[in-house]
Amino acid sequence: MTELWHTLTGEEVLIQLRSDFARGLSASEAESRLREIGFNALQEANKTPWWSIFLSQFRDFMVLVLIGATVVSFFLGEVGDAATIVAIVIMNAILGFFQEYRAEKSVETLKALTAPEARVIRDGHLITVQAEGLVPGDILTLEAGDRVPADCRLLTVYDLQTDEAPLTGESQTVSKNTDALPSPDIPVADRRNMVYMGTTIARGRGTGVVVETGMHTEMGNIANLIRDAVEGQTPLQKRLEHLGKILVYLSLLIVAVVVVTGLFRGEPLYQMFLTGVSLAVAAIPEGLPAIVTIALALGVQRMIKAHAIVRRLPAVETLGCTTVICTDKTGTLTKNQMTVTKIWTDNDFLSLPHDVRDAENSSTLPKLLAATVLCNNAHVDEQDPFNAARAKGDPTEVALLWGALSLGLDLQNLSLEKVRCQEIPFESDRQRMAVMTVDGRMAHTIYVKGAPDVIVGLCRYVEDRGKLVSLTREWREKLRNINDDMADGALRVLAVAYRSASDNEPKEHWERDLVLLGLVGMMDPPRPEAIQAVKDAERAGVRTVMITGDHPKTARAIGEAMGMRIGSDEIITGPELDALTETDLVQRVPSIRVYARVSPPHKLRVVRAWKSRGEIVAMTGDGVNDAPALKEADIGVAMGKTGTDVTKEAAAMILTDDNFATIVRAIEEGRAIYDNIRKFIRYLLSCNVGEVLVMFLAAFLGLPLPLLPIQILFVNLVTDGLPAMALGVDPPGPGVMDRPPRPPKENIFARGLGQKIAFRGILIGVSTLLVFVWCLQVWGMGLREARTMALTTLILSQLFHVFDARAEDRSFLEIGLFSNMWAVGAVLSSIFMLLAIIYLPYLRELFKTDPLGGLDWVLVVLASGFIQLLAALRDAVLRPLRHIGRGLAR
Repeated sequence: MTELWHTLTGEEVLIQLRSDFARGLSASEAESRLREIGFNALQEANKTPWWSIFLSQFRDFMVLVLIGATVVSFFLGEVGDAATIVAIVIMNAILGFFQEYRAEKSVETLKALTAPEARVIRDGHLITVQAEGLVPGDILTLEAGDRVPADCRLLTVYDLQTDEAPLTGESQTVSKNTDALPSPDIPVADRRNMVYMGTTIARGRGTGVVVETGMHTEMGNIANLIRDAVEGQTPLQKRLEHLGKILVYLSLLIVAVVVVTGLFRGEPLYQMFLTGVSLAVAAIPEGLPAIVTIALALGVQRMIKAHAIVRRLPAVETLGCTTVICTDKTGTLTKNQMTVTKIWTDNDFLSLPHDVRDAENSSTLPKLLAATVLCNNAHVDEQDPFNAARAKGDPTEVALLWGALSLGLDLQNLSLEKVRCQEIPFESDRQRMAVMTVDGRMAHTIYVKGAPDVIVGLCRYVEDRGKLVSLTREWREKLRNINDDMADGALRVLAVAYRSASDNEPKEHWERDLVLLGLVGMMDPPRPEAIQAVKDAERAGVRTVMITGDHPKTARAIGEAMGMRIGSDEIITGPELDALTETDLVQRVPSIRVYARVSPPHKLRVVRAWKSRGEIVAMTGDGVNDAPALKEADIGVAMGKTGTDVTKEAAAMILTDDNFATIVRAIEEGRAIYDNIRKFIRYLLSCNVGEVLVMFLAAFLGLPLPLLPIQILFVNLVTDGLPAMALGVDPPGPGVMDRPPRPPKENIFARGLGQKIAFRGILIGVSTLLVFVWCLQVWGMGLREARTMALTTLILSQLFHVFDARAEDRSFLEIGLFSNMWAVGAVLSSIFMLLAIIYLPYLRELFKTDPLGGLDWVLVVLASGFIQLLAALRDAVLRPLRHIGRGLAR
């Protein structure tokens, strides 16, 4: 068998498939082929069991290290520490499990798109069979409203039009014929003699022979592409994994130095090992995986309110560092709804909706609108006429009804004034439709609409402000130019004409000496909010690239309407893309803004080419044809209303309002979340550096341990945790969308974050140790009370740090202490918990603390406040220098 069915005649296809047009296949032959070829169904991908998804949560590098620390703590008798770490690990695993439990269902959803039943000729009889039982060679009958059950080569057509938007992305219906096509490389969207599984018969009827079934159909090819597309780690996951490894390596190095130093000084092995475990617990931020997950989850909740559903938590951050958005045109940048946008009549143009008031000055326009309504087979709901879901008929004809309504035509009155009595249906070879109407005075009128070059050729006059003007050669040339200009503007143009007639006039005379009323231009218009969204994306340094199955002229016109600057060499078609090698495409892809007449493999190639250049790629779309590229992209964004289930399952994010502008909001949210992650990493690691330094210096100087392991764990998981989570909900700062995306490979410690962490950590560690030594050697406190002083100093120093950790480029006073009430509440809660372990007898015994007096608190507050003062002075000096450096870099 051959895959180039569109190049063969109908007779050749039947011979190739050993089938008969009148009798079809015999039941026995169909059964034999079914056994040989298999069911007409899409294969189901291997599902990941729930227990495997749950266990995969424990494969994270940092989680494995924490599990190891749990084992060590347990064997050292620190059962409380071990239990706490286990609780954190399990909680994080449960959160991750519920986010990822929804297994990939793309192929299952594709199966749901196939028709459950089909009308087929077997043994000379028309019967209904299950669609999965179809085999190549079966003869199908197709009618308006049918969902095509398999790929078919058409044998007969009667005004047959299909809706192929789910497969090709084209919003307009496609007229079909039976003519063999000469070229084997014609795109799927242009194969007018074929119909494909999952598409719909929008109009007319026909018969076809099944040529491909199951996974061999175009829909099956998409299913294979979806399965073959690779989903990699997001930038956030990579950076956190890298951060975890760095922290572990540093921890092991510090632990080794401390333990070896202590052993050389004659300290007991067990004591030094306990010290080493304490340092390891201090160095590794146990709460980091959980806090990152919670911060992302809170961001997801905010996104839901903004009409975006994130299916995978790290996807928000990925969108935040996106550098390229590859977007489908139909239904994403446009409304996926044909609309009348321009009318030429009375020798003048009318642009909708802007010129609605000017329509009153046209004497010919009411006749033109009436003609578009009467010469029309579509229907709209009387109660809610602009409801697209309730409109019935060809999208082009529905658009004509909406255009007439928007210009004030009363459809109900018109239907009472004039009644259709005869019709010549539209046929693709005639390229026009004609009707005859009769009014209350028994006057008959003929209305014709169709392709402008055909209709103008049938006209003798043109109506201009109520007068009939002869269509001279100059007029015809003028009309040809007007039609070309409208078509170049991505408009589908129809001409409308009429004339009076007698009641018994034969149909072959209907279309003589017609009077041209005007030209009507329709298009699938851009979403107004999408136009602004593209501008906002450009301002934020995010490049928008259109990838569509439409004609290049249409794609260019829509792109320019969206505000894209498209040069002559910045648009490329699918066949031209095929001629490029992968290397050539990677080199050319930055200069291409629009891709037209492309198929799913083309979209995958484009996404992969951008990714190979190190860009972070987002792909938006709503049709089945977008699903493979959505899955391959760093983040796929699907439309929730018009998007197919396949696309939604393949996407990482779903826009519930189908609003392209929501993507810009998601970019802002993604950047804000990444900024917040940097904030609490700055906070957590500064605090942990301080803890490590206290323990390291005490061991190195031969001092007693300033903090016990249970106290360190209290600081890390409780005192650090609440403020860090509060930083995760910090609102986006001003100017977050006025800067370019950060480099995809930017280290999380870039832009001076590592220096800030080290400086603040040293201040916290040194001041805590000085207070500990002062209490022991100057004030003569006992070890337990001195540890309480060190613990209190450490905690207050960290809580002061919450507020300036929020301000990376500004003073914390500029953003306001109360601009994040969650942070204020977290600090107050942490102080309350600190007071509880100091003053409540049961907790004092558990955490080995003593109550503090008034003078003790004065020393603690002075030490902690001095740290804040030094840090503020450092930022005040370095911040202007940093801005000057950035300005010079630009």
